Amino acid sequence: MIAIRSEREIDLLRRANQIVAEVHVALDAMVRPGITTRELDAVAEEIILASGGTPAFKGYRGYPAATCVSIEEVVVHGIPGDRKVKRGEIVSIDVGVCYKGYYGDAARSVACGPTDKKRKRLLETTDLALSRAIRAARAGNYLRDIGRAVERTCRAERFSVVRDFVGHGIGTEMHEEPQIANFDTGDRGPRLRTGMVLAIEPMVNMGTERVKVLRDRWTAVTADGKPSAHFEHSVVVREDGGEILSASDACVWGQCDG
Repeated sequence: MIAIRSEREIDLLRRANQIVAEVHVALDAMVRPGITTRELDAVAEEIILASGGTPAFKGYRGYPAATCVSIEEVVVHGIPGDRKVKRGEIVSIDVGVCYKGYYGDAARSVACGPTDKKRKRLLETTDLALSRAIRAARAGNYLRDIGRAVERTCRAERFSVVRDFVGHGIGTEMHEEPQIANFDTGDRGPRLRTGMVLAIEPMVNMGTERVKVLRDRWTAVTADGKPSAHFEHSVVVREDGGEILSASDACVWGQCDG
């Protein structure tokens, strides 16, 4: 069953997601050659705790950190550690926060300084796919419309959409119904209703859609070692499209015109 949230609940979800947005603003400014993923994670946790939230990822099914920091071939769930960011690499940062029992979740991929044209196009395409998916998250549409928007956008640029990981509902749990595929499953799924809250998160690869999980049982990498990008927002289904809860005036993504 997909929860329909009251405006009071949505206000709490908005606050949780604003903390997420604050973390992204800070970490975007820190991404530079030589910084370690552990350093990024430490700052994220500090901001979350100072804002009255708790890191939603830390301890979740044994996950050891406050954020997921995924570089280049790492699609999702990169565990922060000693790996240093290199110039031109894609850095994907996924942040989750719990605030007064309500969850926020958003991810963003950035290039570390100047990068090549193909990586830049991968970032732009994934961001555009998220934007179009958010526009499709309007009352009266079906869940299928979200995944279809992502898939069509990425296929047009000859990038592949990851099928092994999906978006999700979000509210008083980090992962709620429904699961949100980033491709057309062939099943239209449930009709979207005002007040549903969804974490929409395209994961898009430069090469194959196939991924593999490393021995740590968390880190998912592209099967061919090529770069990947990951963008995510938590949104409320509204009459005219998704209302983004995790946007910040200082750092907005998922709002390309296409």
